[in-house]
Amino acid sequence: MSLKLASGFEFDYDNLYGEGKVTEADLKGYEEDLKKAHEAMKVMREKGFIRAHLSKDGEPEKVLFSQLPYVEEGHLNSPSSLARLDELTKHVKNNVDAVVSLGIGGSYLGNKVLFDVQCGDFWNFKTTEERGGFPEVYFSGQNIDPRRTADLIEHLKKSAAVKAAHKQGVYKVLLLVISKSGGTLDTMSNFMVEYDALQGADNLEVEVVAVTDPNMEKQTLLKKLAIDKGWQQFAVPDGVGGRFTIFCEVGLTLAACIGFDIRAFLNGAKDMDKACQNDDLWQNPAMLNAALKFAAAEKHGRDIEVMMPYGDYLKSVSEWYIQLLAESLGKQFNKEGKEVCYGRTPCVAVGTTDMHSQTQQHQEGKLNKVVQFIKIDKWDNDLVIPDVFPEAKKLSDISGVTMGQALEVARQSNADALKSNKRYNACFTLPELNAYHLGELLYMLAMSVAYEGELADVDAFNQPGVESYKRIMGPKLQELKAQNQK
Repeated sequence: MSLKLASGFEFDYDNLYGEGKVTEADLKGYEEDLKKAHEAMKVMREKGFIRAHLSKDGEPEKVLFSQLPYVEEGHLNSPSSLARLDELTKHVKNNVDAVVSLGIGGSYLGNKVLFDVQCGDFWNFKTTEERGGFPEVYFSGQNIDPRRTADLIEHLKKSAAVKAAHKQGVYKVLLLVISKSGGTLDTMSNFMVEYDALQGADNLEVEVVAVTDPNMEKQTLLKKLAIDKGWQQFAVPDGVGGRFTIFCEVGLTLAACIGFDIRAFLNGAKDMDKACQNDDLWQNPAMLNAALKFAAAEKHGRDIEVMMPYGDYLKSVSEWYIQLLAESLGKQFNKEGKEVCYGRTPCVAVGTTDMHSQTQQHQEGKLNKVVQFIKIDKWDNDLVIPDVFPEAKKLSDISGVTMGQALEVARQSNADALKSNKRYNACFTLPELNAYHLGELLYMLAMSVAYEGELADVDAFNQPGVESYKRIMGPKLQELKAQNQK
């Protein structure tokens, strides 16, 4: 059983729904709740309103992520904002040597997805010509790690020295610093260290692009710095939580720096949003996904979701999803203030790698998991496994098929084995790995947590638990600073 869209995107739920799995009766019991959840999504789209949602300051706050796929004047993504992104592309192309993307949470995880899908592991080893004139890309600010930060600074300085030795001009670094407030400890500590170290480096020129809160009336720290220093600015908009910002300028600025097809990505998200407006559960991918996962957890105890894409460059999709699911649905209280301690625990895996590390637990461990596969139907460059050693029968037997075919045989074998032992699993299929289908997948997952939030009666758009450690950390840092100054 599967739901297949006209685009070719498919959600195969055969191993998740039916006898011995989530049943028709299970979903029948949620019929009224699903209708209410669907109506809530309509209101969210039309008015940006979600019942009982407040900002971290306790103020009413709109939820605007569902607006992002629609490029219209007056929207967060507009023809004029995309034109500014086009200008950023023109600026970096054949002009900037390296971009350092500084961010944490969605500002890192989302950007890493776009980089992996567009560029892959060996991007920085290619020549400028092979990269189409686009710069090398490095990530920073996602941890406060002194060794890695020092290594990055040293590498950039060495690259500048090499360019000088070859008399190829000044090495140009663009620091793309992403923080709504400008007070994000992890990101801003890295930014300040790198900015300071690179400013005085030989044959190296630094520029900064700040992605921050655009509010001019109540200017944040990074906004004030950007105005004072004359840095180019893009927006971290209100109404879009970090885990959803891959669809706005937070993600799209990095996309602009690597030649990622922004319009195709947003079109994929838009077409998925239209599919998710269908009030028929069996024709609405996000509502169906949410209902099946919710029922699997609530009725059958399957409250761990293993996101297991098959493909190395999709591992970051799993890591992005971990934040989306954890922050959206891991809530102590429901919308009425009752303690519920709700949430499915997400786990990262990648096939076939983790068939050799995690599958033993998936196959024979506790009956508390749904394994969610992602597969690519057609790979761009699908290599044939050659019969290099015909004298070695075991090796000869695996030749004559493509690597993509072998990958899918492994995934299907995993799915069949799990099914045979009452282990729930499902599969999302992308016809190809490109910007359009990536937009479809990520938007469907984002909309799924919105639906599940309504089913579970929790606010899928706040993250009060994250504020707890921040309140503790601030005073501790001040104490440490005072000690260091003695």
